[in-house]
Amino acid sequence: MLYISLENEKFKYETGELVKLFEGDFEFADSNDGFERFISLDISKGEDSICSRAAYYVGGVLKHEKECCSKNCKIKDSHGIKRESKNLLKKALYIILSEIHGKSMPWGILTGIRPTKIVQELLDEGLCKEDVCDVLTQKYMLSPQKASMALEIALTERKYIYPIDDSLISLYVSIPFCPTRCIYCSFPSNTLKQWGHLKAKYVECLIKEIEEIADMARLWGKKLHTVYIGGGTPTTLDANELKELIVAIRQSFDFSSVVEFTVEAGRVDTIDEEKLDVLREMEIDRISINPQTMNDLTLKKVGRNHSAKDIEDAFHLARRKGFTNINMDIILGLPGEDVDMVKYTLGKIAQLSPESLTVHTMAIKRASRLKEEIDSHELAQYENVSKMVQTAMESAIDMDLRPYYMYRQKHMLGNLENIGYAKVGCECIYNINIMEETQTILAAGAGAISKFVYHDENRIERVPNVKNIEHYIERVDEMILRKKKEVLKNAD
Repeated sequence: MLYISLENEKFKYETGELVKLFEGDFEFADSNDGFERFISLDISKGEDSICSRAAYYVGGVLKHEKECCSKNCKIKDSHGIKRESKNLLKKALYIILSEIHGKSMPWGILTGIRPTKIVQELLDEGLCKEDVCDVLTQKYMLSPQKASMALEIALTERKYIYPIDDSLISLYVSIPFCPTRCIYCSFPSNTLKQWGHLKAKYVECLIKEIEEIADMARLWGKKLHTVYIGGGTPTTLDANELKELIVAIRQSFDFSSVVEFTVEAGRVDTIDEEKLDVLREMEIDRISINPQTMNDLTLKKVGRNHSAKDIEDAFHLARRKGFTNINMDIILGLPGEDVDMVKYTLGKIAQLSPESLTVHTMAIKRASRLKEEIDSHELAQYENVSKMVQTAMESAIDMDLRPYYMYRQKHMLGNLENIGYAKVGCECIYNINIMEETQTILAAGAGAISKFVYHDENRIERVPNVKNIEHYIERVDEMILRKKKEVLKNAD
């Protein structure tokens, strides 16, 4: 057990998240009460400096000590001082933990989900590429490879998000049904067997909310930029329900400013010719067909009721129907998979040649069945997951795909990342905006969360919908009112 004393309680959460990368068993304590292993953390502020100190004791004997300081500090506002203090404290702690365990982490002291937001801030300050990488590797302790990748992604994103246009919004529509619930999933998804009888009523309520959102957007003077129908699995709706929904969206909004309309076709056991015909008729320009793996044994293990050949067949069918912008998702570190199995999956995907590939690293989510059954599954260790990530990156480059967006999650194997790769010009603008939080996203459906972005105040307000389908149907008017209240604060 490692015990840690922290002078400033405000940094307890961030400190704990960093310690979790190295230590499985630790507690916070007020002082060293004779503990065998103990770390003390302190922050001191001078007139023009901020210093942090981390000290590691074993049996009361000092073994490691590190001080990190920001000299000639020109930060005067309280928020900036707090942020600098937190970063210095984490840096000192990170160096101590690295010395204790003899290893470093690819993302250094960063435990948040959006590393590229830091890069965007540095670029906004006018730093050149070399200086940005220096800050990432020296201040935040990123590996040179991760620093370069974060910079490359940020530069790609800037082409789509700058200059920021506050008149634009995006629409997210949640379809929280799935054929089965995959073992790793924690998204709002409800099996058709249990909840399918509510689909028609759900679509009715969803359309009502979408129509109200469109009225809000007009009242607020906003124009629709992108649309993303996700889930769950949107293609659990039948062809008529899909058409009814998409027609409602198109009739409710002015589409003159829309540059992208994505529908996650996701599970191939929900894709058929009739549904693809509807999506083509409705001028959907981007779809996702998500294998997660091309290994049949793993598909069965994670709860997918289809084969790898079914994935190939669905992809080829979509191509024959005229879809020219198809994304595929895979997950690295699935139970029982090794590097060779990942290479096999990537080889199969290369043969299909999608326009984009989203590479997820397995995260053990609290609401997933995998978390409940963790002891009965063999998961890849850090070195193997790291090799999988490297293999995926090399394969993506070979497919002429370049990284364009990235995010990280808690409880992710190896403290690594999820990366979206795409051919030039096929980047998903919605994905970029939601990850960089540069655009207001109004969201409809069970479990959907609207994000109101206020650039002038550097503030984001989140307005969630209830997750439970029955509750959503019963309370759809309340979900509409929640968003309307936020919109009315800002409407002229």
